[in-house]
Amino acid sequence: MHKRTIAEPYKIKVVEPLRMTTRHYREEKIREAGHNTFLLRSEDVYIDLLTDSGTSAMSDNQWAGMMLGDEAYAGSRNFYTLERAVQEIYGFRYIVPTHQGRAAEHITSQLRIEPGQYVPMNMYFTTTREHVERAGGIFYDCIIDEAHDPANPHPFKGNVDIAKLDRLVQEKGRDAIAYLSIAPCVNMAGGQPFSMDNLHRVAAWAGRHGIPIIFDATRAVENAYFIQQREPGYAGKPVREILQEMMSYGEGCTMSSKKDNLVNIGGFIATNNEEFFTRAKEMVVVFEGLHTYGGLAGRDMEAVARGIYEMVDDAYIASRVRQVEHLGGRLREAGIPIVEPIGGHAPEDALVDRPDGGHAVFVDAKRFLPHVPQDEFPAQTLAAALYVDSGVRGMERGIVSAGRDPTTGNHRVPKLELVRLTIPRRVYTNLHMDVVAESCITLYEGRKAIRGLKMVYEPPELRFFQARFEPIIP
Repeated sequence: MHKRTIAEPYKIKVVEPLRMTTRHYREEKIREAGHNTFLLRSEDVYIDLLTDSGTSAMSDNQWAGMMLGDEAYAGSRNFYTLERAVQEIYGFRYIVPTHQGRAAEHITSQLRIEPGQYVPMNMYFTTTREHVERAGGIFYDCIIDEAHDPANPHPFKGNVDIAKLDRLVQEKGRDAIAYLSIAPCVNMAGGQPFSMDNLHRVAAWAGRHGIPIIFDATRAVENAYFIQQREPGYAGKPVREILQEMMSYGEGCTMSSKKDNLVNIGGFIATNNEEFFTRAKEMVVVFEGLHTYGGLAGRDMEAVARGIYEMVDDAYIASRVRQVEHLGGRLREAGIPIVEPIGGHAPEDALVDRPDGGHAVFVDAKRFLPHVPQDEFPAQTLAAALYVDSGVRGMERGIVSAGRDPTTGNHRVPKLELVRLTIPRRVYTNLHMDVVAESCITLYEGRKAIRGLKMVYEPPELRFFQARFEPIIP
């Protein structure tokens, strides 16, 4: 039977014009930006796949809700709407709003970490590790080994390796562990999810040792969708219920609402621990604002609350994943090396035929540019070349993002050297994805002519945001 097309579950009401530029113009702009796509002006970008953080399109319902903003300094009614949404969808009792996710990470790290304690994570994320280390903590990678291999087809490469946790406890002792930080759809691993079975076993391990689990819940809905599509026993279960089951294994979470929650700004801490909630309320006043607004306007809290309900619509999340699969599928068909799997086959009664994709397609720059050594920044090089070719902006996720070891001062050298093509939610059409794919294909065909970069300016922290580079001239 012929496969029927499934359209997006929305129609477009407002459009924003895009401007295409010449190659000569883009060559000048990338030089001005120090070959760092973060330093480009958005007006010079044609298709912006730098990030899905705060770049999604809000719905008419969210925009309408913003007109109901209660901008009272204390006790805004929009806070209580947000509180109810978190309780009903995530299942956590207490919430502290923050202006975005890294503020939630900062407060959590400061309150939960004693200097010298370890924080195991299923691979690091840049800002999470930065806040852990600023609080005197030590990052410990406990993700399964398959996550470090971009070609490995394991369907749940975000899983935690319990043997690695056992080894940490045996070597350092339970009291040396502040908490276990678990990220759904692990960004630095290529957006890879964990399974519910793995989470269940990790929660049992954490319970035996009295170690709390704190989720980085930024992309938890996408992880819930992959569980629905890939894990036995979940095919007929709504994403909303799977998300609640996931969150039930944790004591709390930090959240950047700029991703799953479909807004341009916002975040929160959520928890079932009343003592931690009380301390977080006190600290948020110092850094963000009163605990009933936490750095957000009332209208923003209303938009977050409405986005929380919209994000767990099964038709919406399936449509989002299909668009990522469209781009990933075109690259895969052209032989371009990308992080696998972008998906696997769904059960016959699942909502879509192929549950591929997540929030991004990750191009493997090591295999794309095998002639460029890692200390010449192949992912940074490829991201800059993509912009010059087509005006498409992606971002580096490799040795530049990994930063330097604070003890030795040497580059951290990750096994994964990736260019992330991150797709904003409800923003672009598949024709835009075709433009991206064709640009990648063109670069791949001429890849031998692409040369590496040298770093000429390096900030001390989170260097990938502001570092500057120059081409290496043979």
